[in-house]
Amino acid sequence: MKRIVTLALAFLSLSTGVLAEVVQINTPGSSLVMQADKGKKLKHLYYGTRITDSDAANLKAAGAALLNAYPDYGVDPSVEPAIAVEHADGNMTLDLVVDGIESREENDASVTVIRLRDKAYPFFVNVCYRTYPGLEIVETWTEISHSEKKTVRLNRFASGYLPIRYGDVWITSFYGSWANEAQIQCEPLAHGMKVIKDRDGVRNSASARSEIVFSLDGKPAEDNGRLIGAALCYSGNYRLIVDASPDKNYHHFIAGIDETQSSYSLRPKETFTTPVLALSYTDKGLGQLSRSFHRWGRDKKMLHADKLRDVLLNSWEGVYFDIKENEMDQMMADIASMGGELFVMDDGWFGVKYPRNGDKQGLGDWTVDTRKLPAGIPGLLDAARRHGIKFGIWIEPEMVNIGSELYENHPEYVIKAPNRDLTYGRGKTQMVLDLSNPKVQDIVFTVVDTLLTRYPDIAYIKWDANMPIRNHGSQYLSADNQSHLFIDYHRGLEKTLRRIRAKYPDIVIQACASGGARVNYGLLPWFDEFWTSDNTDALQRIYIQWGTSCFYPAIAMASHISAAPNHQTGRSMNLKFRTDVAMSGRLGMEIQPRNMSPEERDQCRRAIEEYKTHLRPIVQHGDLYRLLSPFDRLGAASLMYATPEKDRAVFFWWKTEAFCHKQYPRVKMAGLDPDRNYKVTEMNRIDLKPLAFEGKSFSGRYLMDKGLEMPLSHNAPSADEWASRVLLLTAE
Repeated sequence: MKRIVTLALAFLSLSTGVLAEVVQINTPGSSLVMQADKGKKLKHLYYGTRITDSDAANLKAAGAALLNAYPDYGVDPSVEPAIAVEHADGNMTLDLVVDGIESREENDASVTVIRLRDKAYPFFVNVCYRTYPGLEIVETWTEISHSEKKTVRLNRFASGYLPIRYGDVWITSFYGSWANEAQIQCEPLAHGMKVIKDRDGVRNSASARSEIVFSLDGKPAEDNGRLIGAALCYSGNYRLIVDASPDKNYHHFIAGIDETQSSYSLRPKETFTTPVLALSYTDKGLGQLSRSFHRWGRDKKMLHADKLRDVLLNSWEGVYFDIKENEMDQMMADIASMGGELFVMDDGWFGVKYPRNGDKQGLGDWTVDTRKLPAGIPGLLDAARRHGIKFGIWIEPEMVNIGSELYENHPEYVIKAPNRDLTYGRGKTQMVLDLSNPKVQDIVFTVVDTLLTRYPDIAYIKWDANMPIRNHGSQYLSADNQSHLFIDYHRGLEKTLRRIRAKYPDIVIQACASGGARVNYGLLPWFDEFWTSDNTDALQRIYIQWGTSCFYPAIAMASHISAAPNHQTGRSMNLKFRTDVAMSGRLGMEIQPRNMSPEERDQCRRAIEEYKTHLRPIVQHGDLYRLLSPFDRLGAASLMYATPEKDRAVFFWWKTEAFCHKQYPRVKMAGLDPDRNYKVTEMNRIDLKPLAFEGKSFSGRYLMDKGLEMPLSHNAPSADEWASRVLLLTAE
């Protein structure tokens, strides 16, 4: 009888060296199965709904394709490889076979390692898998090493491979640009090759995203159908490949670091560890797939996800670079009066020789400009304490301007190719510091360390990054290792973040990069949230946050109330609509409150109180149910969050098109207990009289079968063509 390694809630422990013909990696609802005969190729057998040990043992007889589970280049050069190398003697082939299987408990996780080795060379690859009790995620990565006499050149080094059976398969990917992030592209998976990549070097979500969904039953639906989701957890350049193989009836999915201009010289005894590729399978549709990633993200990837996020005011759109001490105090007083809990001073507070009055100088010189802030940071912290709120600050420590004392003293610290002129970014003066250099890592660490050592009451850091790597070249790396730059930059960033978190585990840090250009699970282990987009227009944010929600939970998505007209689009929308959109994520404000009317400030005060009291725990820790997609262009969008206990829920509805006599769909709810009754209470109400269903109770079954009719306008003095509703549902 074939022995089976099973990783699930009940983990079957195996001692080192024990082999199995079939390796079965289980989550509560799925199984990933491989054939691992010693001395033979590791073969993929199955990934889908959880199966029994008996079924797993008989997959080969059932017609499994027995495709290589980690394809290597050389023996069959026609196969799209997951790994390709050049040995020191010039041989460009690999022939990896199973050498052993190990399993272990690792904190609260179960890990299986399938050891591969080349038949002719002392070259080794560990294919690793990790699962967690109760979570529907399989993490996979590889560990590559060798004991050859000289370096081996790694030309491809994917994190993982997965075959997708031909059929009515659709692929969902995400694209965009600055202020238009996380747009959804859903299409049938055709013949040929599809490549999704990012080569920004610093910010890898600026255009494409490193997440992808395969729908195995046609166009994906929210509440039914078999889907596979994949998220590459990496902060640097990546490539996702889907390659068709008509003769084998399979598409081949390969995900990992983009190897373009990044071949890696692996020294003897050195181990190259690839980023984690997170996989999830469901037969219950896109909504369930998202909830699986959200729970894993909150439990295993994000910092402080068990703690509710503060309601904050950020100074950027309120004053931009025009930082003044009295205005900072005024903004703190205003957000405190509206019930906010945190004030964040954005760009423009630093620089002595090169004051930061715009985007052309000052980066790198993190010294307070006392012409703007005579009392310095201590004065701001005193003001925050006086107003009863916390204080946060903006930095961009990976960057430098040509007009800075740091660059004057250390021009060797920037990324620059030899014999080439500097290439600038933002403001035509910005450059990227070379984080492959340990001295630069020390500088970036010291920026944070100095702030938090001198001013330990700083509660929040907004960490920005506004430029890609240009003019590929490191003044630190050796001439023969220039191709390591893209990889070593992010290794240096990770080392720096680990140092910061080791010393300052409690500080809240937001990942910002020209808005949403660093939305990635590869960074979230050191960050608490991300700035979803520089675009604060409420209507466009519905689309941006919708796409982002496919893989990321609301607690990670900073969503702010901004001014009207909006500073990016010029669109004017009523304050309720802007507030209702912001409340569907981590609520904040991006505005100068002084420019608001007393009535608007009072409306925000009431909305913030309702959010903190009723909505925040449900939105930030609840389960998301997307109900009506704005991408369907039906005139409205709707989603809701429900607690795991299904005792409370919050329903969001937004009008996204304003046309006369347009027919809008009635939205059915989800995530409720059909056998419980729920009392309906409207949040952030501006209408002169309540809705007809205000205070009424309906069964969960009725709400999920029929829903409630949403009025298309508001009976309020501040009403315009845009309408929105937020309903709190409380089980009785």
